[in-house]
Parts: sequence; structure tokens; C-alpha cells
Amino acid sequence: MDIVKPGSSDRDNPAMLSPQDWGFPVPIHYGPGRLAEIGQRCLAVGIRAPLIVTDHGSRELPFIGRLQSSLQEAGLAASLFSDISPNPVDREIGAGRAAFLAGSHDAIIAIGGGSAMDGGKAVCLTARNELDLWDFEFEQPAPALAHLHRFPPLITIPTTAGTGAETESTAMVTHAAKGMKFCVWHPQLKPAFALLDPELTVGLPRTLTAWTGADALVHAIEAYLVPGFHPLCDGLALEALALIAKWLPPAVEEPENLSARGGMLMGSCLAGIAFLKGLGLVHAISHMVGAEFNTQHGLTNAILLPPVLRFNLPGQEEKVRRMAQAMDLPDTSVEGFIAAIEAMLDRMGIPKSLSEIGVPADCAARIAEKALQDSAARTNPRTATLAEIRALTEAAIRKAR
Repeated sequence: MDIVKPGSSDRDNPAMLSPQDWGFPVPIHYGPGRLAEIGQRCLAVGIRAPLIVTDHGSRELPFIGRLQSSLQEAGLAASLFSDISPNPVDREIGAGRAAFLAGSHDAIIAIGGGSAMDGGKAVCLTARNELDLWDFEFEQPAPALAHLHRFPPLITIPTTAGTGAETESTAMVTHAAKGMKFCVWHPQLKPAFALLDPELTVGLPRTLTAWTGADALVHAIEAYLVPGFHPLCDGLALEALALIAKWLPPAVEEPENLSARGGMLMGSCLAGIAFLKGLGLVHAISHMVGAEFNTQHGLTNAILLPPVLRFNLPGQEEKVRRMAQAMDLPDTSVEGFIAAIEAMLDRMGIPKSLSEIGVPADCAARIAEKALQDSAARTNPRTATLAEIRALTEAAIRKAR
């Protein structure tokens, strides 16, 4: 099944190209070119000496220089910490905390893709207290903090349209000793504001545009399928699907299309808010594959999506119908929905198996054991046994679609 390509009239969409300011769920400043405002916006919230946190692959990219220039022009004393891996590791968070304290910084600006968001938020959690990072693990009671240990202001600036991590405190970090990813967070940590500038995503290579876009797609689908009554998250998930279905193909195929870049940045943001409801087995398995083999998260999710959909969707016909309608698909059946998703993945050049990205067949048993412990496994719409998760992992390694 082919995904309909938006017409040329969609290239210049006024809504996507004009500044927008929203207050939900945190202050969000959207619009092309708005990175130039960052210095003055920092001053407006009392920030004078921020620590910029990004991943080591982004350190030399143009947006870092533009950010530094804007801060310098506003008279702010900023420094850069870029020792964050594509899958952040706990020891890197400790190094970031040390950099924050050594520079007498008063805020953190997380800029980049998912790894930079996770790294910046995790550093923020530990910056002003003596707690261990893993005291903030999601499944544990949130630690009580004295007033003097409150978190420094956090600003998030995503440069990919995929992670959707810019409005919340949750971060995925690899526990080096255990070889597993865990979620860390605290309910009192909220970004002071998020800045969404679609110009920052224009230079993203085709592959990363596809991989990060697929990540946003998975977020929306998995969040919507999580059981329970949460109409706020469900509404955001469906609108995210509508935006992603419309704008992801042109974002991949027309990299200079700023409307498509803006549409994807908004879709990614909405999907990221929606998965506060939870995620599912795509993420549970993907987290552990990434922790062990350092694979790109969105790409791993994209490969895993079809076999997990085939496992989850029987019995979910009404939800599938609504997702298909949001994506404007002609066939709203389970089979038609999966076929459309697979066609989109094919069109973007997503590999058809985890083995193609270096994941060996003999890891399935231990990946399944770890995935079963992931918090995302507990919100999957269908309860899965260890044997079923292992079978899904084996299928994804061998032939996912």
C-alpha cells in the first residue's frame, strides 16, 4: 500500500512557518529562526551562566555555534559539555554533574537529539544534590529534596523530530554495570521552556530524518494502545499520527521543506507528551538492544514495530480504526494498518531485520529477560510472557517484515 505524498501546496504552510507560543504542558516557543531568541529568553527567567549539554556527535554542528553566539551576545557565561554517547551511560552523567559544579553554572540547556535530551535531563536531576543517579529510577518512590537542592532551570531544544523528550523530565540512561537501560525522572523537574525551531532539523541527513521520524511514529502508536482511560494523551497521540503521516514522507524526501520539518517537530512533540501514558514492547525490547549493542534508538524501534504490531493489534480493532482514520488510510482494518506502516518503513529505507544493523541471533534470550523488566513492558496492551518476548525478538532479528 502506498502512502499518499502531500501535494506541492503543502510546501508553504503558513501555520508551520509562523511563530507560535503555547503554555501546555510547559511553555513552548515554536517557529523557524527562534534559536536567535535564546539569549534574551534565558535572561528573562534569571539565567546567567548555563551549561550547554549535547552529545559528542553534535559538538561541531552549526547549531551549537549559533546557540553559543546568541548566549554570548546576551552577556551570558556559557560553557559546553558534550561527552554524551548516543545511548547515554551513567558515568557520563556523573561527568556532566562535575562540569556543572566546576563552572558554577545556574542552568542547563539540553540541545540535540534524544541522547542530548536524556543526558541534559539526567545531569539536571543530580546537579544540586548528593543523591545517586539511580535514586531517581522511575519505578522507585521519588526522593524528597530539600529546598536548597531544587533542580536548576532546564531548557530543551530538540534538533531532531523524533524523541519528543522536550516537555518532561524522564530520561533513559544505560546502567553500565547491568548492561540495561532504565528511566530516571522526578515529578518536580519540568523544563523552564522548550524551544522548537524547525530550521535546526533541516540539515539532518535523510537516514536520521527517517529514523527519528519513525521514533515519533512509534511513540504515538504505542501511547495510544496503552490500556486505560486517558483522553488527553489519546487525543494528542491521534493528532501526532495525523501530523506524522502527512509530513514524515516529505521531510525525508524533500529535506529543505520547512513546512514538513515543522509538521514533524510538532508531531514529535505531541507524541512525546502522549507517551506519559506509557509505551509498549517496541520500546521495552529496543531499550535493551540499544543498551547492549549501541544501536540508534529510532532505527531499532522502526525495525521492531511490525512484529510487535502483529502481536498487539488483534482484538484492538476499534483503536486501529481510529489510528487509521487519523492517518487518512483507506483501509482501516488491522491488516490494512500494518500494511500501510510497512509500506512507510519501506519507502524510508528502514532495514527489514535487526541482524542488518549488527544484532546477533544468540542474544534473543537475554534481551527478552531484560525487556520483561522494562517499565514499558508493563503498559503493553497485551500481556506477554518471557517466551513470547523472546519469539518477538527472534523474529525481529531474523525478518521483521
